[in-house]
Amino acid sequence: MTNDLKDLKALGLKATSQRLRILELFRTCSQRHLSADDVHRLLTKENSDVGLATVYRVLTQFVESGLLERHQFESGKSVYELKAGEHHDHLVCSTCGHVEEFYDENLEKRQNKIAKDRGFEINEHALYLFVDCLNDACPRRHGAEGDKR
Repeated sequence: MTNDLKDLKALGLKATSQRLRILELFRTCSQRHLSADDVHRLLTKENSDVGLATVYRVLTQFVESGLLERHQFESGKSVYELKAGEHHDHLVCSTCGHVEEFYDENLEKRQNKIAKDRGFEINEHALYLFVDCLNDACPRRHGAEGDKR
């Protein structure tokens, strides 16, 4: 928690209990991509009195300060993840909502070559591959809570 306190102060944010708890949640949760509803639900399970409006406000502040990254994987619903410092892309299952991160050096080189061949230089990009789960036994597909968003 001490590092979280220092991180928030270094970014010019007051270290309120709500901000500290939400940041801790992102650092410790096994699920790396959380929606505002996911965060609120997890806080409610802890008997926290943080309201949904506060969750949205804190998530927006964390994105603006560079702590979190915001993605819109499906139907305009935003999910957030800690900025890891290293680039990665995402596989998003259209069937069950599961998100997997991946990095492929050859793919990155190919994207840079495509941009260069057309007279551009990539300064930032995001690649989302929308896929269908092939695992018939997928626990997330059949109504289980899992990573479903």
